[in-house]
Amino acid sequence: MEFGIGVALLLFGVAAIAGCIDTIAGGGGLIALPMMLIVGVPPASALATNKLQGSGGTSTASLYFLRKKTVHLGDNWVPILTTFLGSVLGVWLVLQIDSSTLAKMIPFLLIFMGSYFALSPNLGAVDGKRRVSSSIFSAFVTPVLGFYDGFFGPGAGMFMTLSFVSLCGYNLTKATAHTKLLNCTSNVAALLYFILFGEIFWKLGLVMLCGQFLGSYIGARMVFNRGAALIRPVVTVMCFAMASKLLFDSYVANRMAG
Repeated sequence: MEFGIGVALLLFGVAAIAGCIDTIAGGGGLIALPMMLIVGVPPASALATNKLQGSGGTSTASLYFLRKKTVHLGDNWVPILTTFLGSVLGVWLVLQIDSSTLAKMIPFLLIFMGSYFALSPNLGAVDGKRRVSSSIFSAFVTPVLGFYDGFFGPGAGMFMTLSFVSLCGYNLTKATAHTKLLNCTSNVAALLYFILFGEIFWKLGLVMLCGQFLGSYIGARMVFNRGAALIRPVVTVMCFAMASKLLFDSYVANRMAG
């Protein structure tokens, strides 16, 4: 399937916007994936191609935060490993069972999360008290986060950020930086699977990858410079936007089935 220069430029711009928003709050796939479907990319290939461009965005953001020393790679190799393993298991399992039950639950979790951020003005403003040790977090929390991202995906970055804030006591800037590191890990794990077994549209994917590089770099700079004042409202809006989209998709699917 061939796409013209107009479609390529459109997807470049969409990927740049998605990369910026995804770096700040997560949910970039909410923008990029539907647009790929609109221009005619088949659903399975759109999912695979989305992981390619998404991996580029989270990698760019991760490298930015590593360079700024907001996050340190040497301190995070265990959660990186457990996130990777959880994501691999999630990608494998989603092809074996029906994920429709989970799809029905996630919108309400996102609404709860958005409300929590909106009604907690001091959430993540400064570092708080750590509630679980790093070993427990790496052994029990990050594998679940990686599994969810590989198995289903929507809102994974937001769940990761909330976990770092509520369980590790990180401020929102620090939590977002660590989220990008784990999000990059889970995306790369899924991408490796799709390279082996999926159908990636490489030309469009590489164009969108360039857009993601640009958008994610801009988003990472905005997070670093503005912190919680930027992250909290964007997370809140994206939680409700993603919940609305998932509920609408479920409604449409039920109407078509009926």
